[in-house]
Amino acid sequence: MLAAALPLEVLPEPEPSHAGSVLIELGIILLVLALLGRLAQRIGIPSIPLYLLAGLLMGDGGFIPVSAGEEFLEVGAEIGVVLLLLLLGLEYSPQDLRNGLKSNWVAGLVDGLANGVPGFAVGLMMGWSFTASLLLAGVTYISSSGIIARLLDDFDRVANRETPVLLSLLVMEDIVMAVFLPLMAVLLVGATLIQGAIAAGIALGLVAIAFVVSMRYSERVSSLVHSHSRELLLLTVLGLTFLVAGLADAVQVSAAVGAFLLGLTLSGQVADDVRGLLPPLRDVFGGLFFVFFGLTIDPRDLLPVLLPALGLAAVTAITKIYTGVFAARRNGIGPKGQWRTGLSLVPRGEFSIVIAGLGVAAGAQSQLGPFAAAYVLILAVAGSILMRFADRIPSPVKLRGQSTWQASPAPRAVRPPGPLT
Repeated sequence: MLAAALPLEVLPEPEPSHAGSVLIELGIILLVLALLGRLAQRIGIPSIPLYLLAGLLMGDGGFIPVSAGEEFLEVGAEIGVVLLLLLLGLEYSPQDLRNGLKSNWVAGLVDGLANGVPGFAVGLMMGWSFTASLLLAGVTYISSSGIIARLLDDFDRVANRETPVLLSLLVMEDIVMAVFLPLMAVLLVGATLIQGAIAAGIALGLVAIAFVVSMRYSERVSSLVHSHSRELLLLTVLGLTFLVAGLADAVQVSAAVGAFLLGLTLSGQVADDVRGLLPPLRDVFGGLFFVFFGLTIDPRDLLPVLLPALGLAAVTAITKIYTGVFAARRNGIGPKGQWRTGLSLVPRGEFSIVIAGLGVAAGAQSQLGPFAAAYVLILAVAGSILMRFADRIPSPVKLRGQSTWQASPAPRAVRPPGPLT
């Protein structure tokens, strides 16, 4: 009777924990990636543009907002880029890299001028400050190592004769970023050029030390890392990779550069074993990177800057193609390989967003973030497709003074590299 007389309390419905919400969102995202990957295979296009568009639809202003799992996705995206560059570094010896840098430094200068100047000029024409325009020059200059590394593997072009040329250009760009980012960080807070030069010098010195270690002590490092146990080998390599990448990022050198240099130091049986163990893990986290990139873009902010971003994307796509053709030709690569090199440099991605984010955080220019987002999305999608169909797109590259304008069949990637194409 007493129980009946007391009012019944309405208990609140239990809410899922934060961890549960993260797991639910992550499960949905991975299933979406799986479906998009299957769709990409069926229609014969790269999966990366679809991953980028999926992230765009899931971010702020999209149809499927993601909130609980965003922090995890940010970390997963960074891991994806690190693993992409680690495995790319495993494909080449330090001697290959040294020879490539020696033979391609002129092409590196051409790359900087041809692709940085248009961005700087557009920034000034839009009435931006000198610093904001310089940031936009960095956005247009740097190609996406993450996207290009993933696509080289997807399209079986890692062993192509032109790939070391492409790789050396990407590494030079990343080294430039090791100087550019700390310099811009100092300028954005109003420091003097001397302070910026000191910060850039420290960063460049650390990169140089890493190169020396990778070139002189590769065999010793590999012997210390090697283990007959796949579990111990994987734990050791991943631990070293994340440690080196984190230390590189802490001193304002790209984490991707650190991972790439570590990949160069691992050779012989260790490199072969790791190449067999890591690709599935790399592909999963690489997919998260491209989704997270899309999540950072609000579609509503793209419309006001879409036309100027599209025009600049068209100009710098052409200048990147010219840069690749120029570099490959200097290395004796044939017309087909020159064309593939040029088209492979078109995608922009992670570094461009980092540069723009630096300016946005400092309040350098309100339009810089949306402009860079639109620009990168255009070239990430267009560049991925151009890489996919590089051997089917008619090439204007000249052979011995005579123009060749014909599509060529896709080459078979072999290891060791085959004849020049």
